[in-house]
Amino acid sequence: MRAISLFSGGLDSMLAIKLMTEQGIDVTALHIQTGFGGTRDVREQLRRRAEMAGADFRVVDVREEYIQEILFDPVYGYGKNFNPCIDCHGYMFKIARALLPEEGASFLVTGEVVGQRPMSQRPDALKQVSKLAGDNEDKLILRPLSAKLLEPTKPELEGWVDREKLLDINGRSRERQLALAAQYGWEDYESPGGGCLLTDEAFSKKLRDFIEHEEFGVEDIDLLKYGRHFRLPGGAKLVVGRHKEDNEALQAIENPDYIPVRLSIPGPFSLLWKGANAEDRELAARIAVTYAKSDPKENYTVRLGEEERTVSPLPNKAEAQKYFVLNG
Repeated sequence: MRAISLFSGGLDSMLAIKLMTEQGIDVTALHIQTGFGGTRDVREQLRRRAEMAGADFRVVDVREEYIQEILFDPVYGYGKNFNPCIDCHGYMFKIARALLPEEGASFLVTGEVVGQRPMSQRPDALKQVSKLAGDNEDKLILRPLSAKLLEPTKPELEGWVDREKLLDINGRSRERQLALAAQYGWEDYESPGGGCLLTDEAFSKKLRDFIEHEEFGVEDIDLLKYGRHFRLPGGAKLVVGRHKEDNEALQAIENPDYIPVRLSIPGPFSLLWKGANAEDRELAARIAVTYAKSDPKENYTVRLGEEERTVSPLPNKAEAQKYFVLNG
């Protein structure tokens, strides 16, 4: 018997898998990549965690579909920020259901805990997730950590899984999960609720600003993850690196709608929307120099794509921050 488990790399998803493998169920830990999981590539780390729990590991990239089908038109709306959690979970289960024949699996597993998250893990929200996933009748979604608080699912009713060996965890306390982690000798696991950028207020503001001015696509996801973001008077976006890691990440981005902004002095790497008018290009060059090791009384050479300009810094960073996206 095999199951597919949605896998975030967090402790709850690891424990859900462990509860299955302890009952002799083979598990594929499925990590669904929406593009909003964070700023680092953690696939190898996730693979290690899946193996710790006893599962195989698989990644499915759904970034394009996620933007087109879920992000901007969720049936059940958003959480506190730009997070369509109920629709997102339903969509992930829908993807996993479609893979059941390919994986030779019979049911689905998730580390969701009743009452742990106010939007997506209320009992009524779990039913909404099942409806979106097309699982209302089949009841193939098993939540091992809270199973005893929920109606029995097909895996339990058919005897594939022993319900008595499942748990009844409820609420936001992590005490029981942490005790189980200690019992299994686990120290490497993700903190709860910290993995999705759409729940982050600053990232959500940058995303809302972006879609007010430009059409959003897969190639724009990474652009929002790094740097200081400015919206210039003519409508152009400027992204200025904050530190070495930011600069390296921005330089690695391949986005045809943005041109590099390079300085003749030590300073940040920046990206500017290629459609910027002359006034925005001038201001972008001055802002970039302002965040470099510069003197407001001096002029410096700045290269914006193929264009070269000589500009002076703004009088101070406060002048640049008038255009900072997160001020709004």
